[in-house]
Amino acid sequence: MAPNGLGSRLWRVSASLVLFLGASTISATSSVDNGKLFTVNGINYYSGDAVSKIVISDSDSRRFDAIVPLTVIRTGEALLTSDIVKETISNYSATDDVFQPGFLEAVFLVHDGHGRGQVESAVQETLKGLGNKLLMASSSYRSGKHLTSTKLRQDIPKGPYFYSPRTGEVYQAFRLYSDHQLAFTEAALSDGAGGFKPLPAISSGAMTKSIAVPSRLYYTPTSRKPLAGLRLGVKDIFDMKGLRTSGGNRAFYDLYPPRNTTGPALQGLIDSGAIIVGKMGTVQFANGDNPTADWVDFHCPFNPRGDGYQAPGGSSSGPGAGIASYDWLDIAVGSDTGGSMRSPGGMQGLYANRPSTGAVSLDNVLPLCYALDTAGVFARNAATWSKVMHAWYQNFTDYREYPKKLFYQNSSFPKSNTASGALLEEFVMKVEDFLGTKREFVDIASHWEQSRPSDTPSKINDLLNMTYAALVSVDQYRSLAVPFYADYAAEHDGRRPFINPGPLSRWTWGQNNGGDAIYDEAFHNKTIFKNWWESDGYGKADERTCSEGIYIYPYSTGGTQYRNAYFAAPSGPPMGFSDGRMAVLTGTPDLVVPVGEVPYYSTISLKTEFMPVTMSFVAARGCDLMLVNLIEELEQSGILKPVSTGSMMYPA
Repeated sequence: MAPNGLGSRLWRVSASLVLFLGASTISATSSVDNGKLFTVNGINYYSGDAVSKIVISDSDSRRFDAIVPLTVIRTGEALLTSDIVKETISNYSATDDVFQPGFLEAVFLVHDGHGRGQVESAVQETLKGLGNKLLMASSSYRSGKHLTSTKLRQDIPKGPYFYSPRTGEVYQAFRLYSDHQLAFTEAALSDGAGGFKPLPAISSGAMTKSIAVPSRLYYTPTSRKPLAGLRLGVKDIFDMKGLRTSGGNRAFYDLYPPRNTTGPALQGLIDSGAIIVGKMGTVQFANGDNPTADWVDFHCPFNPRGDGYQAPGGSSSGPGAGIASYDWLDIAVGSDTGGSMRSPGGMQGLYANRPSTGAVSLDNVLPLCYALDTAGVFARNAATWSKVMHAWYQNFTDYREYPKKLFYQNSSFPKSNTASGALLEEFVMKVEDFLGTKREFVDIASHWEQSRPSDTPSKINDLLNMTYAALVSVDQYRSLAVPFYADYAAEHDGRRPFINPGPLSRWTWGQNNGGDAIYDEAFHNKTIFKNWWESDGYGKADERTCSEGIYIYPYSTGGTQYRNAYFAAPSGPPMGFSDGRMAVLTGTPDLVVPVGEVPYYSTISLKTEFMPVTMSFVAARGCDLMLVNLIEELEQSGILKPVSTGSMMYPA
């Protein structure tokens, strides 16, 4: 879319560290409270707007600090015993990184079963032993001497909160995490009105931001909200209502006001229950830059794999780095035009997909090329990945039977006597056994020569060498650069904004080599190849299995790309045709999965480190859910495995 308008106790709340954040507007008559920072047992938290109010007549509550930690405990048992309380608290601790024992200072009990519940008197002593100072219960429990009877104005989920005994107000608790990998460009919170606002809180750390995450206990997945509570990071090319969009460019971020619309792709995930926690780094305007050499406006996010100084891949660099680095982040959304999801997936050993073109609407997303742009998702395990795709890509049929053809091109694979080759060969053999088939050896270039349309070049690279380059360089120049230049000039006395070397060289190349004319020729050549791939190539549809076969190829083989390397100045967009271009030009799905990792000697750490090896699965257009179903089953059978965060995908 073109831009337009464009301590000494079990717990401790440090009163000295309770900060009232700077008001967004201060005058003689008004101010705005933007929330508060707290430290509980050495962990930083943020509280925002009140979500409910407890009505309590106990005047003894004045002995408490202005704000105290609170836990809402909800159970369905008719008799709440000490054992049930201890088990419930243990479950909270095991499943939620926001909850901790410090939140037991005040406890509010809610009975979720039929009729009115009863609380065993020993519960009070049990909770006192865990640091509780105030025990309250809703009217769903029978009152007793050991309980303080209260009313809750608005029902709220179980979990940790902050509570003001003086006002009765209850606030959600957000844990603050440090973005030490520089994966995020801006932390985000819901504004309570269908939009977002920047998190008005920071914590110490070199170049880092704080990201606020809500308790996982607040959310329960349902058929209508299957993604409830999944924490989501978003590449900073997607518009979010109330936030600015940067596209990795400072001038663009400063020029255009906060957006008034959240794009439909993101809204679909929100409607399914996902919780957006921030915007994440991107190569400028989703192009292809090298760290150190080309990242000028923003700092390149850090890939945690290996020695920590390998390129993260692009252009969805921040989303990839976040998922590879942070256990507290569940999923991240990026885009893929020429490899922008798959490259970070390969370099960081993640589940990453380029969907079929048109899988979701890309309105309110900065374009690279309208004909090629797609939106994908990163995850650390196939089960979560599959859940997101099923909720997001609702226009595709959910095939549960798999093709028996497995297309394999020898020239794409490393020798089996290499570390990565051995890993990939073992994986392919397991996939063959799982599908009950054997690979079919193919040669795309030879098959093209034999079955191509008569009026086309005999060499496939002659047809497609400049196709991708022309499409992206010309389309982004006219759809993004031209209006951006005009809007910036109007605001800055005719000046031109700074553009990173990568996109600038691509736009210049496109205009110097024919502009719209080479775009039209490239689109024509793309159409020829797409039609051939679907009729005579390896992307034929099948009524029973969606796709006649699955084409597999390695996406990464454990190679290094040190981020402290310097490169020659970029001279234009990438040329040529390769495995990774097939899905781009045919609009088919390409799903990258982690297979293993191989050792290398690091010139940074001077130690043996490990880099990811990944495989791509390609099928006919619209067969995304068939592929992810297969991949999920491969994980369930142990052929694929979830990956960990940090330097190794599979630490010992």
